[in-house]
Amino acid sequence: MHILLVEDDDRIAAALRPALHRHGMTTTRLAQGRDAVRHLDGVDVVLLDLGLPDVDGVDVCRAIRDVSEVPVIVVSARGEVDDRILGLHSGADDYLVKPYDVGELVARVHAVCRRKPTGTSAGTGGSGGTLTVGDVAIDLDRYAVTVAGAPVALTRKEFQVLAVLVRAKGVVCTRSQIVAEVWGRPWAGANRTLDVHVATLRTKLGRPELIQTVRGVGYRLNLPDAAVDRAAADEDDESTGKG
Repeated sequence: MHILLVEDDDRIAAALRPALHRHGMTTTRLAQGRDAVRHLDGVDVVLLDLGLPDVDGVDVCRAIRDVSEVPVIVVSARGEVDDRILGLHSGADDYLVKPYDVGELVARVHAVCRRKPTGTSAGTGGSGGTLTVGDVAIDLDRYAVTVAGAPVALTRKEFQVLAVLVRAKGVVCTRSQIVAEVWGRPWAGANRTLDVHVATLRTKLGRPELIQTVRGVGYRLNLPDAAVDRAAADEDDESTGKG
């Protein structure tokens, strides 16, 4: 496994690189963020500091996400909830606050790699295919969404949240269920982070009514009754071996 370490602190980099090597990981280290997108070939995970000398790490994360689906873990001293939300909202797959335990970092590296999209995603589970709701088409195999035929650019996490709701076929998904399937574990700001992702999905899709809030519980895809009936019929066919 190859890690791109974007870290300006020489002492941290000097301590972290041999620790990662002991866990079977090779590293490329950059002390600045400007050229990060030019070093993504062959990279399995990016470890990204936010306090870089040349450009804010949040902007680096956005630039990476514009060109690649490589998993990004923010590793930063910025530990406030708003900072974590901003990092995740910018396309990061995980966020770890300094100082941290190397064993936990390694575990999170392996976790985001397990959730990498490869046709169908471990973070969304189940079979692929395309679901169409009105003029919104969600292709679970290609990680693609179109609205009225026009492609909509979603971050990995935004798509995974949408995919969880799509696969539920109109059934309510609890907040804890969505967080577990998309992020893998809860944390203090998980509900707020989920709310931010749902709000962004509604804005990007331009169909705010598509994702319905179920107060005190979670979210559901607001399918027309006919679509829900068809989904239920499909499930019945699968359970009885028909179709």
